[in-house]
Amino acid sequence: MVSQNVVVSDAKTGIITVSTVSNSSVFTPSAQKPPTAPGYISVSKKKLLKNLEINGAQSQRLNSWVDSMRASSPTHLKSLSSLSSEEELNSWIKRHPSALDMFERIIEASRGKQIVMFLDYDGTLSPIVDDPDRAFISSKMRRTVKKVAKCFPTSIVTGRCIDKVYSFVKLAELYYAGSHGMDIKGPTKGFSRYNKDKPSVLYQPAGDFLPMIDEVFKQLVDKTKSTAGAKVENNKFCLSVHFRCVDEKKWSELALKVRSVVKNYPTLKLSQGRKVFEIRPMVKWDKGKALEFLLESLGFENRDDVFPVYIGDDRTDEDAFKLLQERGQGFGILVSKFPKDTNASYSLQDPPEVMEFLRRLVEWKKFSNER
Repeated sequence: MVSQNVVVSDAKTGIITVSTVSNSSVFTPSAQKPPTAPGYISVSKKKLLKNLEINGAQSQRLNSWVDSMRASSPTHLKSLSSLSSEEELNSWIKRHPSALDMFERIIEASRGKQIVMFLDYDGTLSPIVDDPDRAFISSKMRRTVKKVAKCFPTSIVTGRCIDKVYSFVKLAELYYAGSHGMDIKGPTKGFSRYNKDKPSVLYQPAGDFLPMIDEVFKQLVDKTKSTAGAKVENNKFCLSVHFRCVDEKKWSELALKVRSVVKNYPTLKLSQGRKVFEIRPMVKWDKGKALEFLLESLGFENRDDVFPVYIGDDRTDEDAFKLLQERGQGFGILVSKFPKDTNASYSLQDPPEVMEFLRRLVEWKKFSNER
């Protein structure tokens, strides 16, 4: 008798984990993959569906998963926030005040230190849109980021693959950390004073997973093609299944389809962001680790005169916010119009506010250089 995995979702964190129940069915995917993690095996979709439908406790777990999907919806967040008392909203704002309102305090804290900028892409530099292939950055935002990069070492840290986000941003002087930090590249030589003679490809901690990621991508495309509005995106070292355009009545069905594929790959983990499922290798690497690696690559490890600033809007950015909090250096800025649990120190409502904050940083730097 062996153990099988069934889905358990934490609506607060969005992390989808597994519980074990007794079963003897084992399925092995065809792609060669890294060693199987202890305690993880595969089960049939039929058996999983039966367990979820018949067992009341497990049905509640599926409901928890769907509740988590609803919680990632701005529409639901808006309706929930409207029910919150003004006192609760004010309390959140006091704990995470606007970075624009607190700009002078932020500048004061950074005096005598090297500011290093880290920026998420979707929902931070570009608006969240229905079609992820059309999440274009505005020309004005691009010019602003270019100016920021002239003043401070600047990185984009995103769940997207580097090629995709670079096709949007088109700035060779930036550092790019794609696939949630699992693919890190430096600026093109000659475009930045910070990379000097370092190789353009800095780090790829999940390189061995590429064949598996490609295979799972094909399976997810096939499995979800009957779900109207679902879109699977290959981010090289991780995958995204977008359900922003999927009818809410089909969310539980889509969740089971995604899980029916991922369950056969115990070295991959399934989590959830803003109306998107994320499939990533089980390696000890995230946006926080990427931030730390980039600071070291820039020569700022074990230095007290560095001031990292990370701006992002997604659950995956919380790893970076938490790291800065633990280091006691710099701060994180959450981009959100609604109260959320976060490790960020400050908040901004949307990409236009992000652009205004970046513009002020550039103006302050220019003024400081002229003095």
